[in-house]
Amino acid sequence: MYSLNVSLPSSVTSLAGRLARDLPRARSRPRGEHTLVVKRLGSGDHAAYARIEARARDAVRGTDPFGVRVTGVDCFETAETGPSPVVYLAVESPQLRALHQRLCDEFDPVAGMEGPDDYVPHVTIARGGDPEAARRLTEREIEPVEWAVEELVFFDAERGQSVSRVSLPA
Repeated sequence: MYSLNVSLPSSVTSLAGRLARDLPRARSRPRGEHTLVVKRLGSGDHAAYARIEARARDAVRGTDPFGVRVTGVDCFETAETGPSPVVYLAVESPQLRALHQRLCDEFDPVAGMEGPDDYVPHVTIARGGDPEAARRLTEREIEPVEWAVEELVFFDAERGQSVSRVSLPA
């Protein structure tokens, strides 16, 4: 599956790593694998990816840099896929939501995850483990982290790597 993601600053990935230590039975994201998905785009071979990337670049054309803010820790008690619970850093950004919606107009939303009422911008801290430990972590206060999104990353989840980038303004 290919996706278009927001580049994360080290302050966000470090925070996620520190918080994951309080979820010892959960599966945390390894360093460098934290993501903030704007939109899942589809899958396929290299030729399919080239078409997907071209469509996505057209869809983000005109997008200016925008602000994003991590505001706290939250949890999906039951994940759409994979182990539960999913503890995550909650992200606020009206511009991110608007960009997501624009991409949903171009690429079909993933049912249960990306519809107008389903998209929850977040950075996963850890999956699975003790639900009570997850609940305790969601009660923790954190210092908000703000940054300006100046580039988006095309990501290949199957290979776990970035494929290309697009700078903003696009």
